Amino acid sequence: MKARRKEEGRWAWRLTGFVTVCVYIFMFAPIVATVVLSFNASMFGGFPMTGFSLQWYGKLMANEQVLAAFRTSLWIALVTAAVTTAIGVVTSFALVRFEFRGKQALSTLVILPALVPETILGVGLLVLIKAVDQPRTMLLLVLGHILLAVPYVVLITQARMVGIRRVYEEAALSLGASRFSSFREITLPLLIPAVVGGALLAFTISFDNTSASLFWRPAGVETMPTQILSMLKISISPEINALGTVMILVTVGIPLLGGLILQSLTRLKRRDEPKEEAR
Repeated sequence: MKARRKEEGRWAWRLTGFVTVCVYIFMFAPIVATVVLSFNASMFGGFPMTGFSLQWYGKLMANEQVLAAFRTSLWIALVTAAVTTAIGVVTSFALVRFEFRGKQALSTLVILPALVPETILGVGLLVLIKAVDQPRTMLLLVLGHILLAVPYVVLITQARMVGIRRVYEEAALSLGASRFSSFREITLPLLIPAVVGGALLAFTISFDNTSASLFWRPAGVETMPTQILSMLKISISPEINALGTVMILVTVGIPLLGGLILQSLTRLKRRDEPKEEAR
C-alpha cells in the first residue's frame, strides 16, 4: 500500500513538473522567437531564418520616430521612479510609525490603483478628463504613470519598514537627534534596499506601460509601447522584433543590474564591518 502511494506521489510530481514546463514554454516561447527573429537577414519575420544580420538594429537606430518615443518613455519613467520613490518612502513611514485618523482609508486609497485593471482605470480617467474639458498633456500622462506605480513602491517600502525596529530611532532621539536627523541617519540607510527595488519597479512599470499610455498621451506623442503598436498596424517586420528585443533588455536588464549592484554594495559593506570593528 505504501509503495503504491509512493508511486502515485511520484507520478503526481512528474505531472506537475510537465504542466509547469508547458506553461513556461507557452509564456516565454514568443519572447525567445522575437529575440531570435530580430537577427533574421530576411525582411519577412518568420522561420526558417535566411541568415544572421544586425541590419534591423541599424535601421532602428536611424528611425527618428523610434528614438523620440524612446526618449519620451525614458524621461517619463525616470520622473515616475523619482516621484513615486519619494511618495512611497514618506507614505510607508507614516503608515507604519504613526497612528492618525483616516489611516486605514489612506492605506486603501494608496493601494486602490493596483486593484483596478489598467484599462478600466485608463478609460475612467479619460472620461473624467473629457468631462472637465481638460486637454491631454504630458503632465497628466506623467501623473497617470505615477498613480499606477505608487502602490507597488508603497507595498515594497512598507514591508521593509515593518522589519526596521523602532528602538533604533528612539535611541537616536534620546541622544538629542531630531526626528528628521533620526530618519536620515538611521531609518533611510536601512530602507535603501526597498528604496532601490521600488524605484526600479516603478521605472519598469512606467517604461513598459501600454494601456494607460494609449488613453492619456497627448496627440502626436508616442511612447515605446504605443510606437510598437503603431508600427504593428503597418506591417510585422524584423525591425519591430528588434524594437521588442530592446524593450525586453530594458525592462528585464535594468532590474537585474540594479539587483546585482545592490548585492555587491551589501557584500562590500559586510566586508568593511569587521575592519571597522578591528580598529
